Amino acid sequence: MNKAGIYIHMPFCRVKCMYCDFYSVTDRDEAMPTFFDSLIKEIKMCQIDTKSWTIDSIFIGGGTPSLMSSNQLESLIKELDTKFDLKNVKEFTIEANPGEAPEERLKSFKSLGVNRVSMGVQSLNKSLLKFLTRIHGKNEVLKTFEILRKVGFDNINCDLIFNIPNQTLKIWKNDLEEVLQLGPEHLSCYSLTVEKGTELYKHVKRGEIKMPSNDNSSELYGYTQSLMNDYGYEQYEISNWSKPKLECRHNLHYWEIEPCLAFGPSAHGFDGKSRFSNISNLDMYINKIKLDKSPQVQIQELSNKNYSNELIGFGLRIKNGINLNKISDELRPNFENILKNNKDKWGRFLIKEDNHLRLTNEGYAFADAVAVDFLL
Repeated sequence: MNKAGIYIHMPFCRVKCMYCDFYSVTDRDEAMPTFFDSLIKEIKMCQIDTKSWTIDSIFIGGGTPSLMSSNQLESLIKELDTKFDLKNVKEFTIEANPGEAPEERLKSFKSLGVNRVSMGVQSLNKSLLKFLTRIHGKNEVLKTFEILRKVGFDNINCDLIFNIPNQTLKIWKNDLEEVLQLGPEHLSCYSLTVEKGTELYKHVKRGEIKMPSNDNSSELYGYTQSLMNDYGYEQYEISNWSKPKLECRHNLHYWEIEPCLAFGPSAHGFDGKSRFSNISNLDMYINKIKLDKSPQVQIQELSNKNYSNELIGFGLRIKNGINLNKISDELRPNFENILKNNKDKWGRFLIKEDNHLRLTNEGYAFADAVAVDFLL
């Protein structure tokens, strides 16, 4: 049986953050009921055969999913349960922003089966939050975390961002240590990247914002790895740390190239053979479904070579590494030659055991560069 997940994209936000390239809309709350009707209809229309799958995770991302009502979530879960076999679901995550997840709503979410919350903290520093156009402050982070514990959530992730302009090592240390003292089960620490189409990209291109140097980014990342280890968190992916056995199951589906159903505007999925993505426009998404048409705008069947390259690229990001058994007999000799030719360049950062090839902790910092050299 293939392990698999379900991803739902809810695009509604109060404010569009200047660095975010995920599809979202603001000031469109009036469209939320119609969106949920469309979402439920999309699930009904799904033709993917999941009989051989073991669906063990559901992840509702966005956007800001914590803005939805408990009634909307209940309708969504009911349709998913009618359409798919959910008896093996162990992890049900909803993303939430500090200050945008009231206690009663969180309590309802918990009663409906949500057992993991991913909170977009990003920073606790007032000036950095303002730069990132976040609308919360440190107090909202602490209060929301306290509420999550109060209503019974025992699996909480906190997202943090480093490599922000004017973010010193001291500021990053303070942020990281304060969040760690809260005791979340999982932390995701991402380097701020300049994505095309974002406000950040426009500012950087015009020379109005200068991004930190690679040396600065490496220093912050190295400190993060060291501190996480001191606090008992295990690094299982380049940007992700967890308490023992509390890795994010859902994200592991992506990194290990396992199937994932995907619903909602801009949602990306994989049926085991082909990758597909939905249209990144709320109104067009709603209209397509209203006309009984699929919202999918791109379907790409993975060739043997593309599948193997994804195994390599994603495998280098995770603790388990590349499963060499999954690279086809046809392409395996080619990959062995690539390994041999790059031994002097990258060999000191690689560990090969039990037919898996993985990066050392120090090697994570070079994962993207290694992946480029290793692609078939």
